[in-house]
Amino acid sequence: MEIVAYARSEHPNDAQAEEAGPNASLRSLSEMDWDFAGAKTNYLTHRLHPYPAKFIPQIPNALIQELSRVGDTVGDIFCGSGTTLVEALTLKRSAVGIDASPLACLIARAKTTLLSDFGKQELLHVLDQVRRMAEDAQVPSSSRLPGVLSSAWRPDYPKLSFWFEDFIIEELAEILQICRAVRSQDAQTIALASFSSIVVTVSRQDSDTRYVRREKGTLQGDAFKRFARALEQSIEVVSELTDIVEPRFDCTIVERNLLLKPDIPMLDLVVCSPPYPNAFSYHLYHMTRMIWLGMDQPRFKAEEIGSHRKYSKKGQGAATAETFQKEFSEILSWLCSRLRKGKYACFVVGDSTLSGKRVSNADLISEAGIPAGFREVARIDRHMQATKKSFNPAIGKIKTEQILVLENVGTK
Repeated sequence: MEIVAYARSEHPNDAQAEEAGPNASLRSLSEMDWDFAGAKTNYLTHRLHPYPAKFIPQIPNALIQELSRVGDTVGDIFCGSGTTLVEALTLKRSAVGIDASPLACLIARAKTTLLSDFGKQELLHVLDQVRRMAEDAQVPSSSRLPGVLSSAWRPDYPKLSFWFEDFIIEELAEILQICRAVRSQDAQTIALASFSSIVVTVSRQDSDTRYVRREKGTLQGDAFKRFARALEQSIEVVSELTDIVEPRFDCTIVERNLLLKPDIPMLDLVVCSPPYPNAFSYHLYHMTRMIWLGMDQPRFKAEEIGSHRKYSKKGQGAATAETFQKEFSEILSWLCSRLRKGKYACFVVGDSTLSGKRVSNADLISEAGIPAGFREVARIDRHMQATKKSFNPAIGKIKTEQILVLENVGTK
């Protein structure tokens, strides 16, 4: 592990303030073991919903503790499933998350929800209801009974039967109707996230990281049983979070393309893991979930930054390293006005392979930040656990990544 830290120069004559201030925090970062080998990563709501390529919670936790104070507002401008946001709330900070993906925003809202007593009772009622449906749906394998036939809405998608068994379609339609009937908004968010969490498992899609079709031996009642288990776990972990987080600290989730410069509260710290160019396509691997939830998947596909499909395109109009850097120049120019001067933006990134060449995304982001008013003050190398962050197998798994820390020094 290596770290390069650069001294601040705003107050060269105030050595005592320097020692007790931000530079001391930057130095303390170099003393940490950033590999976090063997650390538990699925505590609280971090295990509420599967989400590929997310960073482990120990990383934002350490950065938030070192580079912000109690009562500050911490932002994640690529919030994904909300890892940074959960950590900020548990550390007595308010949180702001932004993502272009409507599914990511749903998951992040569910993971940061403080559940009311009324909402919890509604979810427990749903849980009992679905458990009874799971029992009713269990029939002998030799039976010719058709299983559940639901009159509820289901997506008007021509390939629905390609990706799902017909009896699973009926079960998912029934579950979704029950979730949408939940009156409490916080409870409905949790119910829908729990529903989303099982969609790929009961589909014919191989996994969250492999978009190929395979038979899984799914049986009648499996969707009901899996949803019941998912909802039971969601109630448990959200209740745990609710007991820990003080109500005075809130979380705002903004569903917006960063290139459109969303209006958000002022931030005291940014901690995020931006998408790596050519590494993953969230619009593709989450497609069936978004279709079932009635989300605008084509819109997100067009807006997704860094998607494998965008960067693997050949010929004229293909995305390049320059494309990624240009987009980040726009993002950082906007961020300069939303992050307080003298505060830090932390980016956890790995390298990419573009057109057969290895590209340092940390370098691209750091360079893009200079004209926007940012300067690099630290860069940390860390090794990743072998089971974390699965990516496009054609370019291999990324085994190392960097924590890039930029300071907002403003433009002249």
